[in-house]
Amino acid sequence: MNPPALEITALIDRFLNYLLVEKGLSQATLESYSRDLLRFADFIDRNDCRVVSEEDATLLLKHLIQLRNEGLGARSRARHLVALRGFYRFLVQEKLLALDPAKLLDLPKTMLRLPDVLGVEEVRCLLNSPDASSPKGIRDSAMLEVLYAAGLRVSELVRLKIQDVHLDAGFVRVFGKGSKERIVPIGQYAREKILFYLEHGRGLLVREHASPYLFVARAGRPMTRQAFWKRLRQYAAKAGLVKAVTPHSLRHSFASHLLEGGADLRAVQIMLGHADISTTQIYTHVTKDRLKELHRKFHPRG
Repeated sequence: MNPPALEITALIDRFLNYLLVEKGLSQATLESYSRDLLRFADFIDRNDCRVVSEEDATLLLKHLIQLRNEGLGARSRARHLVALRGFYRFLVQEKLLALDPAKLLDLPKTMLRLPDVLGVEEVRCLLNSPDASSPKGIRDSAMLEVLYAAGLRVSELVRLKIQDVHLDAGFVRVFGKGSKERIVPIGQYAREKILFYLEHGRGLLVREHASPYLFVARAGRPMTRQAFWKRLRQYAAKAGLVKAVTPHSLRHSFASHLLEGGADLRAVQIMLGHADISTTQIYTHVTKDRLKELHRKFHPRG
């Protein structure tokens, strides 16, 4: 069933009247709800949308990201989320919507305590900072590119094996928390960096030692998470970044840049490995080909 077209400002008035008459909220609380909801209404209007629907999860998340980018603190964003969840819950209660899209945003620790997210230009400076004339620099350049291209956890990055990288098909196979497997697309930049590393860097690092790992340190062993963190901090300083940059910063930047570009929330969650797609029905319609197309279309370096 397609959701009806519901004009938001009229619905906000209806919701505030419900809070006043049936819930008996104070004038100060009503004014707070009104400010937050009208700010959301202005946001969706600027995104060429004047109505609410059951498909608003991505729009809601983009709004919260925009609030963060505007410098709004975590507590203020939490207050906005409370107002939005109450509003959409009211619409379902009144049978104006069959499904509540705000339920997908019930992630306060993840959503409201993000580390510093890098801008696209900051990411570009960081990815260009390794010295590509040395084997270690070539390796590090490829590692940074893959970390951002696929939104990996640092533990997933250092454990990546050669057999899990499919350059022709444009994806990597990742084993995340609980050994759960997922397929993540990588773009042209990452494929080229990996290929260059395999041809000009890895052999000089692994030497006579056999190793199944893609990114190697001494004697063919995988790089440790601590060693990568240290090198990442050095590259962030070299790139002139003043933000506290961690591997998770790049993972959050990956997700934020995709969502800000218009990617579907559920597809991004799959790429991040936040959901088990083999058992979660809501995600089963998203195919690997669709994920690859979304990544190519929306990722800044796809």
